[in-house]
Amino acid sequence: MAKIIDGKMISQQIKDELKEKVERLKKQGKAGALAVIQVGEDPASSVYVRNKKNACAYIGIESLAYELPGETTEEDLLRLIEELNGKEQVRGILVQLPLPGHICEDKVIQAISPEKDVDGFHPQSVGAMTIGEPGFLSCTPAGIIQLLKRSDVEIAGKHCVIIGRSNIVGKPMALLMLRENATVTITHSKTRNLPELCRQADILIVAMGKPQFVGAEYIKEGAVVIDVGIHRDENNKLCGDVKYAEVEPIASAITPVPGGVGPMTIAMLMNNCVQSIEEG
Repeated sequence: MAKIIDGKMISQQIKDELKEKVERLKKQGKAGALAVIQVGEDPASSVYVRNKKNACAYIGIESLAYELPGETTEEDLLRLIEELNGKEQVRGILVQLPLPGHICEDKVIQAISPEKDVDGFHPQSVGAMTIGEPGFLSCTPAGIIQLLKRSDVEIAGKHCVIIGRSNIVGKPMALLMLRENATVTITHSKTRNLPELCRQADILIVAMGKPQFVGAEYIKEGAVVIDVGIHRDENNKLCGDVKYAEVEPIASAITPVPGGVGPMTIAMLMNNCVQSIEEG
């Protein structure tokens, strides 16, 4: 029986720690707000935005909501970001992705001041992470590091295989695991002998975006399995990239979907917001 890595519980611990920190910062006269911008009415984005606002309210920082219509021009969005960059009270700026097709996501990410880039997506943040300089870390990979550490999973010296090479999860995940002294292999859609490579992993991190793709033949006995995927199956039930029922008996520890990696992303976003207030 694998140990279930409880992301809900661990994210709650982190938010409780942050709540105390925010109270201490307020006593020192330090406060700030997170500006959350949503363009259009994508239902999944609306849920994420609501969760982020609730997390802000819980830890005690103000959130400013900018809900823009789907037809908002790129120019108008960039103008709003520039305005928020100049507001001292705003310590973090978050633009909910994906954006409508007529807006260039890269341009928008690069418009956010690196000092307010609490998502950790700006090229300057990514560069700082690459060379180990201080800066905001990408929230999902940083959350996975916390999941492992707070579940007493040893990382140093272990072989970590990552499936996925996105800028949001796969690449930063590899850098953070290297920082923790793991030996890292990155795999992706063009990798040959994928199951064979994955069976070498002490820690397998699956962020490929394909529902229930990874089955028992990918897992070494006793491996730790982190499932980053989130989808709805044919019965409209939430599931991940991993065939949970098949993999759980082989793994030593595993994250469930939902309730694994998801809550950690928001907890680490809050961590970045508090860091920006601290440094402000």
